[in-house]
Amino acid sequence: MQSLSRGAWLAIVMGGAVGLAACGATPTSGPSRSEINQAGAQQTSLQGIQVVAVTDQIARQLYADRKNTDFAQTLGSSTAFQQQLGVGDVVEVSIWEAPPATLFGGTGSEAASGNGVPTGARLTKLPTQVIDGSGNINVPFVGAIKAVGRTPSELQAYIAARLKNIAHDPQVLVQLARNETSYVTVVGDVSSSTRMQLSARGERVLDALASAGGVKQPINKVMIQVTRGDTVALESLQSVISDPRQNVPLKAGDVVTALFQPYSFTALGATGKNEEVSFEAQGITLAQALARAGGLQDSRSDAQGVFIFRLEDPQALSWPTQPVRTTADGKVPVIYHVNLKDADSFFVAQSFMMDNKDVLYVSNAPVAELQKVLNLVFSVVYPVVSGVQTFK
Repeated sequence: MQSLSRGAWLAIVMGGAVGLAACGATPTSGPSRSEINQAGAQQTSLQGIQVVAVTDQIARQLYADRKNTDFAQTLGSSTAFQQQLGVGDVVEVSIWEAPPATLFGGTGSEAASGNGVPTGARLTKLPTQVIDGSGNINVPFVGAIKAVGRTPSELQAYIAARLKNIAHDPQVLVQLARNETSYVTVVGDVSSSTRMQLSARGERVLDALASAGGVKQPINKVMIQVTRGDTVALESLQSVISDPRQNVPLKAGDVVTALFQPYSFTALGATGKNEEVSFEAQGITLAQALARAGGLQDSRSDAQGVFIFRLEDPQALSWPTQPVRTTADGKVPVIYHVNLKDADSFFVAQSFMMDNKDVLYVSNAPVAELQKVLNLVFSVVYPVVSGVQTFK
């Protein structure tokens, strides 16, 4: 009996030694909640990692920053269309002079009477002209006239004003014979890249995509980018379709680009499945991301240890760790922390939006790590005790 006790004690000592060694060598899927929070508390961390507890205010602020880039706010929704002339447009100028026609009387033809047109009025049609590189056209007895940037009605009023003192009650009509500048360019992941001519109807984003034959990829995977001068706006195609406010009118010179965006996040740790999960271009919430990752594993997950690893824009938040360090491409490494033991966090998770290439990580519960160590200890102790009993 005494020898058995010694053997048992020997097995326990051996198991304890193995257990102590196992504390640092137990297999794990990643850092624990305390290790991540400790890394964020180290203000001198060379990595400059920001650990941010996600509250309703934080989720609202990040969501507001995302919505500031939509089409309606960035590009405006004015439907007023002005056919401004540009270099390369071809125009036709017609001039009527009331009788007695003193300036164009010998060159024009007599206009048909009626509709208030005086009998004997002379109509002169100038040859069609291409607006030159200086933005000008030429009118007899007036010379070069700036046409670029003016609408046809503005140009005809200006020509009439210039002829007023040298012609008898002149009336002018300017017509756009060939449009070369009032176009929208449609490129990207569309069936056929094209240039769509704008009209007084006020063509919109979806009109441009339709003129290009539509997009080639599923609409929930496509982002639409509109470039207008120095302004670039980005919105998901699904949002443009579902929200009429985002289907904004286009302007001459706009470039509409369809971008195939297979967004995804990576689920790691104590989730139902560890894999890359794709999602729609309009984005998903953290609650949806957790569901698509199979939820939390009830047997080993730490509900207080839900983390989102992200490279964030420096202006996104007021960062707790100062000075703020950034990566080579100007991003801030951030770990967003969500405590799902708090019932309020489930509402926060419905407004916290996931970004492309986010890493969703759920840490193991402390008791799960302890269970691993105990299992390892018992796997060593039990054979030893059994062997001693068999030998005895």
